Amino acid sequence: MAAAGFLVTLAIFLVSSSSISNAFDNDPLQDFCVAVPDASAAVFVNGKICKNPKQVTTDDFLASGFNTPASTNNSLGFGVKVADVNLIPGLNTLGLTVLRVDFEPDGVVPPHTHPRATEVITVLEGTFYAGFVTSNPTDNTKNKLFAKILKPGDVFVFPIGLVHFQRNVGKTKGMAIVAFNSQNPGVITIGNAVFGSEPHIAPEVLTKSFQVDKKVIEYLESKF
Repeated sequence: MAAAGFLVTLAIFLVSSSSISNAFDNDPLQDFCVAVPDASAAVFVNGKICKNPKQVTTDDFLASGFNTPASTNNSLGFGVKVADVNLIPGLNTLGLTVLRVDFEPDGVVPPHTHPRATEVITVLEGTFYAGFVTSNPTDNTKNKLFAKILKPGDVFVFPIGLVHFQRNVGKTKGMAIVAFNSQNPGVITIGNAVFGSEPHIAPEVLTKSFQVDKKVIEYLESKF
């Protein structure tokens, strides 16, 4: 009986450990693994293959340009500058991506998720309405919204995989720095995924799911 209990405990521990370790990028096994550009890679791996450490330079860990705004000339009124492994090869295997996000007044980052990372936003300029929605409750109650008005100096966390958004509700331009605990957080914009996929999701699925007329679905698809 004692042996059986030990095996059950061990199985639970291994499952729990696996769940925790898969919640973010794996720890590196060396000081650094500077990425080789994909075009130069002979194989595809989970991440990027490593540059010969003897060929690594200081510039592999540097990027410039975050002092200038990203273009916000689009219908949503926001723009992003990305400092990831593609810009800074030295970020490879370190589990980190950083963004500069600029907003016009009323600019909005629409509801979206990051399947592989938790997001932390630090507001430097502007006033933002930001929040996230919980996953479907098991007791058939409604999903809960956690939202806040953020001002310069505020830091807010969006847990991994949850639908979230940001909107500049101030009268001036806004800017924030965003960090992810993954070198490839991924992004799924809800509207694009549901109404802008290629090919389109069958209209019968969407009309039934959203309980609306087919013309409404066609209108929404025309927007994406």
